[in-house]
Amino acid sequence: MVVLQQFDEIKWEQHEHYVKQSFRNRCYIKTAQGTEMLVVPLTNKHGKVSSKDVRIDYSIHWQNNHWRTIESAYRKAPYFEFYADDLKKIIYQNQDFLFDLNLELLSFCLKCIRHKPVVAVSVAYEKSPDSTFYDLRSAIQAKKPYSDRSIYKPTSYQQVFGNQFAANLSLIDLLFCEGPQTGSLLLASRNKELNK
Repeated sequence: MVVLQQFDEIKWEQHEHYVKQSFRNRCYIKTAQGTEMLVVPLTNKHGKVSSKDVRIDYSIHWQNNHWRTIESAYRKAPYFEFYADDLKKIIYQNQDFLFDLNLELLSFCLKCIRHKPVVAVSVAYEKSPDSTFYDLRSAIQAKKPYSDRSIYKPTSYQQVFGNQFAANLSLIDLLFCEGPQTGSLLLASRNKELNK
């Protein structure tokens, strides 16, 4: 989100091969027990398929588990009630495809930080997008620490649990804790301006 604030147009890649063990279906939040990963389970039928074709597995009751975890982690956060209903609706929409769920979550996040770029989806996979776009498809890799990326320097804020600040969490941590200040905290966390 730190990077996306810099752009007036975002093209969401739907034709790349799905990358397993990536942030495409997971995020981290801070709970009373520490940092916890939330994972949207996927069906096993997504070998070498486009991201847009990866299906969510509803045989596991992940929505209830996720929502209970989110609620228990953030219900005492100052802005939880302000954002909770909209987020809960997205989680319980029963989207068939992970891509559609992620697009809904992206729209929610952009709206919450009051950023209104034009959001489009790719029509075909481009190995090297034209030079008018900054290619961020591989900028964030789950197996590399955020400190290896030059785009983000965490700005601390008061979190619900503990005295030790946990960086690089889901945007919902920042939203629930800081509300309308989220956008300015993201700006403060930008390590450098990207050349557009």
